[in-house]
Amino acid sequence: MLLVLLSSGCATQERYDYSALEASKPRSILVLPPMNNSVEINASNIYLSTLSKPLAEKGYYVFPVAVINQFLQENGLQSPADMHDVPLEKFAEHLNPDAILYVVIEDWGQRYEVLSSTTVVKADMKLVDAKTGVILWDTRVFYAQGSGDNGGGLVGMLVQAVVDQVIGTIIDPTPNVARAANNIAINNQGRGLLNGPYRAQ
Repeated sequence: MLLVLLSSGCATQERYDYSALEASKPRSILVLPPMNNSVEINASNIYLSTLSKPLAEKGYYVFPVAVINQFLQENGLQSPADMHDVPLEKFAEHLNPDAILYVVIEDWGQRYEVLSSTTVVKADMKLVDAKTGVILWDTRVFYAQGSGDNGGGLVGMLVQAVVDQVIGTIIDPTPNVARAANNIAINNQGRGLLNGPYRAQ
């Protein structure tokens, strides 16, 4: 199994400028359903389900994503694009979060080639102050998990490629890849999200 990992900031040792985040000191985060620029229809819902845990583990209160999604839809916002366009003052009026996390999915899903398959998750994250709109933290995430030559020559590689494709139609690997992508981005040394006030010591 070949694992290829890339997260924004990995190629540089420069520390992210956390001055805005440190000044804002958010305690709660409202995660909006991700906008989906990929061809995978279910990418937004799947990715949304993987975001709460790593943010909570960093020490932030995360508004229940399913409840928020339903609340927004019941108020006439049927797509993530509509939700991303809501003025900040509306979120403050009804939900009063400290910060809002916007996510845009750029690539998602499985890619099958003759002798291998790759599962890809690529997204941009942006955390903004819910009152001022100032960007507190942002990052780009890319994680690709692929299968390649596991031995056995050409025949073995062909058999493995067929097995990977069959398994991929039964078990969707994208949630696990998305979780890995989130953990890389949020916990990246020098670029990840700073610990929140509820971080367990």
